[in-house]
Amino acid sequence: MPSRSAVVLLSGGLDSATALAIARAQGFRTHALSVAYGQRHSAELDAAARVARSLGAHEHRLMRVDLAGIGGSALTDPAIAVPESPTTGIPVTYVPARNTLMLSLALGWAEVLGARDLFIGVNVLDSSGYPDCRPAFIAAFESLAGLATKAGAEGAHFTIHAPLIELTKGEIIREGTRLGVDYALTVSCYQADREGRACGRCDSCRLRRAGFEAAGLPDPTRYA
Repeated sequence: MPSRSAVVLLSGGLDSATALAIARAQGFRTHALSVAYGQRHSAELDAAARVARSLGAHEHRLMRVDLAGIGGSALTDPAIAVPESPTTGIPVTYVPARNTLMLSLALGWAEVLGARDLFIGVNVLDSSGYPDCRPAFIAAFESLAGLATKAGAEGAHFTIHAPLIELTKGEIIREGTRLGVDYALTVSCYQADREGRACGRCDSCRLRRAGFEAAGLPDPTRYA
């Protein structure tokens, strides 16, 4: 396996698609990983498969984790409504420990592949205040990766790349467009319908629409 392999977390949304494009542009052989965690809809997983093909991922895998089994989030519990207006504090769309679990899966696959680089499309500016989208979390997980793996115990160093973490949504979209991302393939909406059409009202939809406006580019999102 080439030393320039990387595992890229790919949700099917705008940010993760851009992270995959950046990893490819940096010369990595990309292994895309999507996770079915019990989210409200599968449209984003269909989008992830489209994006992986479009951006030439060497491999795309789907893994499953039952976060719906613990609930606690509007994205995994249908009894909790997705907010359709701005809220204060960490919103109910936060999924407990989601990025910790997803990065752990990516780390395990990377160790098997012999890869030492992981990419995640987290963003602190437009993350709705999620604690697992912050630089401190990324730095802590990178430290953990060296302690929790056989490869780390034998001297390997894992790097967690978060290339979007301090970019605005507009900057992310401009960079992805430059790298050839087709954002019409992506799904960002928290409550998209079966065809992947967005609600246009949730926090993720509002951030996405504002991003295209800031980038000065047409919004290719399909709305219900």
